[in-house]
Amino acid sequence: RQMVLDYLAAGIDPDKAFIYLQSAIPQIYELNLIFEMLVPINHLQGLPSIKEMAKNAHIDDASLPFGLVGYPVLQAADILLARSHVVPIGKDNEAHVELTRSIARRFNALYGEVFPIPAPLLSDVPSLVGLDNRGKMSKSAGNAIFLSDTPQEVEKKVWGMYTDPNRIHADDPGTVEGNPVFTYHDLFNSDKEEVASLKERYREGKVGDVEVKRSLAAAINSFLEPMRMRRTELEAEKGYVEQILYEGTEKMRAWAKETMDAVHQAMGIGGHWKKISRAARERAEKMRPKPGVEA
Repeated sequence: RQMVLDYLAAGIDPDKAFIYLQSAIPQIYELNLIFEMLVPINHLQGLPSIKEMAKNAHIDDASLPFGLVGYPVLQAADILLARSHVVPIGKDNEAHVELTRSIARRFNALYGEVFPIPAPLLSDVPSLVGLDNRGKMSKSAGNAIFLSDTPQEVEKKVWGMYTDPNRIHADDPGTVEGNPVFTYHDLFNSDKEEVASLKERYREGKVGDVEVKRSLAAAINSFLEPMRMRRTELEAEKGYVEQILYEGTEKMRAWAKETMDAVHQAMGIGGHWKKISRAARERAEKMRPKPGVEA
């Protein structure tokens, strides 16, 4: 529910996009099983994201669970079930989309043209460093700012941000490049003259981290405020999120059925069952007593 509120607050229009509950679309898991037969396991084990997730979870190569290794295939099923042409992603997911593209090509080559070959769509900021400057911003890593954060929570997180570790005093010259505080200023502070001034003064040791971070917190809060207001309004509408999820899931169910019908037809799956069920119905009809005739 909270994720849907974030989507809506950020501007996703439910009239133009299906926001659905993945667990309510069983075709995803059927398609995932089919795709698993098309991907060599060493291709999955070689994905940088899998190695990173395993490292973060303290799992060695010999103990990798199949669900983790196969997660990119499930992502491919999510993407291709919707017959997506474009996939908005962060830079760390480029390899996953390339895997999806290779799965689509492999399936189409074996069974016929069913799936489009989706193209990755990177934003102007394909990757955003975490508050601690360790990898990307991530909920699981605890180094992220959320759309639902209050102004006070944003300020607290900004105060704790990593800066130049070699800068001990406010009048020491500081490094701007690779400094996440200035990376965020570039992204969220619309006053570019202020950003340029802060960078120049920081390099010269004429401004302290407190002023730089105070300005950043104000800029981020200004950026988030319209979304916070929208989120609060939507959260107050009882049943609205559930309605969006229900309607989006029903639309996706119909879309998923169309996709899987095409998959079944291409692969020749289900033909025998249709013949069996048709024969069984015909026999049951013949065996049914006619009106006025005793069995």
